[in-house]
Amino acid sequence: MKGHVLLITAQAPGKLYIAGEYAVVESGLPAVIVALNQFVTCTVEESTDFGSIVSRQYTENSLHWRRMGDEMVFDNRDNPFHYILSAIKITEEYARSLNQQLSVYHLRIDSDLDSEDGKKYGLGSSAAVTVATVKALCGFYRLPVTQNQIFKLAAIAHFDVQGNGSLGDIAASVYGGWIAYHSFDRQWLAERRHVLPLPELIDLEWPDLQIEQLVAPADLKLVIGWTGSPASTSKLVDKVSMVKVRDQTEYQTFVSESRNCIQRMVEGFREQNLLKIQNEVRYNRQLLHQLSDFSGVQIETPVLTKMCEVAEKFGGAAKTSGAGGGDCGIVLIDRRTDLANMLAQWKVNHIEQLSLTVHVIKEGITQLS
Repeated sequence: MKGHVLLITAQAPGKLYIAGEYAVVESGLPAVIVALNQFVTCTVEESTDFGSIVSRQYTENSLHWRRMGDEMVFDNRDNPFHYILSAIKITEEYARSLNQQLSVYHLRIDSDLDSEDGKKYGLGSSAAVTVATVKALCGFYRLPVTQNQIFKLAAIAHFDVQGNGSLGDIAASVYGGWIAYHSFDRQWLAERRHVLPLPELIDLEWPDLQIEQLVAPADLKLVIGWTGSPASTSKLVDKVSMVKVRDQTEYQTFVSESRNCIQRMVEGFREQNLLKIQNEVRYNRQLLHQLSDFSGVQIETPVLTKMCEVAEKFGGAAKTSGAGGGDCGIVLIDRRTDLANMLAQWKVNHIEQLSLTVHVIKEGITQLS
């Protein structure tokens, strides 16, 4: 074998929403999100002749489509390959703007964000695959990028495919740990995306964007329950967005109360006050019930309701995580609590504990591996 073959590997963690779902899609609205120690790994290996994109997990990904007249219109938002291709396109656009010559390579994706039989846990695999691809290619092309620049490149790539959502899962995958995330103005991004050069766009301050690293109280334990039933975030967000106009007053009340709830919860983190955080988790669950009632969208399934009821009996504050409709629920509980009986009752109700821990990422320039 002649010469040195460049090989770069990058990882991005999955995430779960703790609170603030649905409201966070509005510009400037906050949510609390946590990064977890399950990862998407992206490996880029230099090639001399042809390139490839390979993923063990995504070989049999299904496509959703609908009819528009006589045309088949495909929904790309749940297909991970579209996020990978978008991440490649954006990162290479940035590389070209920095006068980097583009190469041919083999790109391999490996994910442990899904179950062994391919079911989604709801850990934000589309965001993690986007971030991992951007990070790996920035390393491959030796682009000196900060965490903020990686976030913005990945956010643009993800937004180009999904077109809705808050991009909070991108932030969790980039910054790690516990974060308070205020969503930026996506209309502003959509308008400037094709007007400003990419280097200028990612160096600008994005309106309403705020990302604050939080430190969890020492006595807080995060417990995750999985219902075994995957859900499509983009479709649920679509359904809720349709009620904004129809039930404007109720929706604005929900948004306003969600903002207040998350602000109090973030104060709980700053004060290291577990009880305060738990109270706001419970209140956020109530708000999501109200949203479900007036939107007609099932956010908390019967299994998730059971998961929460069992957790509350043992002093945990529990709710759905993310868009709901299945996937995971979260419990914030005192670390000293014996969880054996709670987990036994979960098992009887077909709720699986995911043994995940919070993943912290050190800030700074990405390092070449």
